[in-house]
Amino acid sequence: MPLYEQVSLLLREVAGDVVMPRFRLLAPEEIDEKSPGEIVTIVDRESETRLADGLAALGLGARIVGEEAAARDPDLLANIGEGLVWLIDPLDGTANFVEGRAPFGMMVALVEDGEPRAGWIYDPLAGRLCHAERGGGATCDGAPVRARTASRNPPRAALGTHFLSEERRARVHAAAAPLDFRPVPRCAAESYPRLVLGQDDIALFQRILPWDHAAGVLFLTEAGGRATHWDGRPYRVGGSGQGMLAAATPDLWRVAADLLLGAEAGLAELEILDR
Repeated sequence: MPLYEQVSLLLREVAGDVVMPRFRLLAPEEIDEKSPGEIVTIVDRESETRLADGLAALGLGARIVGEEAAARDPDLLANIGEGLVWLIDPLDGTANFVEGRAPFGMMVALVEDGEPRAGWIYDPLAGRLCHAERGGGATCDGAPVRARTASRNPPRAALGTHFLSEERRARVHAAAAPLDFRPVPRCAAESYPRLVLGQDDIALFQRILPWDHAAGVLFLTEAGGRATHWDGRPYRVGGSGQGMLAAATPDLWRVAADLLLGAEAGLAELEILDR
């Protein structure tokens, strides 16, 4: 069975066995806080264990780094941009899941020397599976897909500004005034498919945890979109780049960059301060 099918089957099995049976049925003792403001559940942990075991059984010899394992042992992120690595986000959008609402998803990426080589994004509620291979294009539920945008003017932008200070958030929102902007869905497993499938045109992220972006960036770029760090450099797992700006087309990326990465928005200052 091809690797695409093996990982796809694994995601569907774990979703069916671990994730969906507890949707809207979590007990209070099954919800915890792993750090201030960061929720983790028994679903995150059990899903990651099952996914890690299944990926290890594929025999690629890749290191396995999951979000929850890295939360317990940050040293797992050392040299994350070297060699062959499986990245796991066992339940993206945990806060949404805990609140009993969509969106939430599961993501797996195979990364080699910092470059995503293959990525899977699974929506357990819809049963939608997005996949991409470097140089091999992007698919949604097995059908080839190209990024598309609706005929919207202004373009629709999802802005991940909730981690910014109030003053910096106001500056970004002021710079984004020519756009139809709204908050991100707090779920990267939904943000990237939205760009490809036409619901959004632009997305801005401040945090770039590797399991949040490796699969999504590959899916978007293989579908014809563009995603870079705030300084315009290509995304790289374990690299030194800050933030992410993603768009459904290169032309939309340039529109967004002119508005959001200029001096008015102040993100260049944030990049320096947050290093």
